[in-house]
Amino acid sequence: MAQEHVQIFDTTLRDGEQVPGCKLDTKSKLVIAERLDLLGVDIIEAGFPVSSPGDFNSVEEISKIVKNATVCGLTRAVENDIKVAAEALSHAKRPRIHTGIGTSDSHIKFKFNSNREAIIERAVAAVSYAKSFVEDVEFYAEDAGRTDNEFLARVCEAVVKAGATVLNIPDTTGYCLPEEYGAKIKYLKENVTGIHKAVLSCHCHNDLGLATANSIAGILNGARQIECTINGIGERAGNTSLEEVVMIMRQHPDLNLDTRINSKLLYSTSQLVSDSMGMMVQPNKAVVGANAFAHSSGIHQDGVIKNRETYEIMDPHDVGVTESAIVLTARSGRAALAYRAKNVGFELDKLQLDKVYKEFLKLADTQKEINDEDIPKIIKASGISLV
Repeated sequence: MAQEHVQIFDTTLRDGEQVPGCKLDTKSKLVIAERLDLLGVDIIEAGFPVSSPGDFNSVEEISKIVKNATVCGLTRAVENDIKVAAEALSHAKRPRIHTGIGTSDSHIKFKFNSNREAIIERAVAAVSYAKSFVEDVEFYAEDAGRTDNEFLARVCEAVVKAGATVLNIPDTTGYCLPEEYGAKIKYLKENVTGIHKAVLSCHCHNDLGLATANSIAGILNGARQIECTINGIGERAGNTSLEEVVMIMRQHPDLNLDTRINSKLLYSTSQLVSDSMGMMVQPNKAVVGANAFAHSSGIHQDGVIKNRETYEIMDPHDVGVTESAIVLTARSGRAALAYRAKNVGFELDKLQLDKVYKEFLKLADTQKEINDEDIPKIIKASGISLV
């Protein structure tokens, strides 16, 4: 069966940049945008043009340089927002306006002091107005995760009729469970008249650590776009992680779903975003963290040395990492010590290894990690000639 394409909508430069202290200037955004285009993302959400002159300029300049991806600008369901976004996107080869409004009862009552019928009217008006500028219009139903499914379906049906090409179903607060979010996508797929005219999109936040799981549940139930960020950065606990959803699909070919992402660029792109934003990638971060392919337990190290797939489901080369790391600690065994010693030029037989290992444990108990520079010293301390 041929694999179906899942579009990757990258919002690193919009939602990701909303992290406190991670503001980027236009020059840095252009560098990241070029890399995202090279990476193979389908859509780059370049910013929120009406929010500031700097954001407008960034969206405009990104629109000029992106060669392959659709360039998207975010708006509220406000005519001036939409008009300004259209101006910022005027140079884009493939422009998209992303407009929308809150649909949960909480948003309708407390944020808008409105009612359901008025919200549908505003949603339709926004999509219709955006459609007068560009053909590709994405509608977001903010707080869809906590929106009643029947009402959400009514909103979606109305905006599709008005010309929306993509329906963004955000779990804005990261509240949903995967089964719940998947069921919501399934409900819309089965109950929105004209749904075949639009792409359902997952935009999941990570407040409960479920953003990736919810996005995967979404595509398993009919969504064909995932909105995500490099390293999973974003407001509060962050967004769905691009590298995670991409590699989940790659590692599970039985899903018959894939992306156009060049996975060999994932690690370097992660580092670029981390360095540009001054936001360290947590060491245990899936796929791109420093420890994602590092092994310090003796049992794991022995298994990986014998056959990498014993403890690694991904080949590090597939995500742009040079090799797996065998980290020498007090928990390491003889196999790991022999492996690292050989890498720095010392081939130890069994008797030599037994002597060196005793010295190794003495030093390993006093420092967190044994480095390559320590190995010759350990061998010398064991009484073995280096010649």
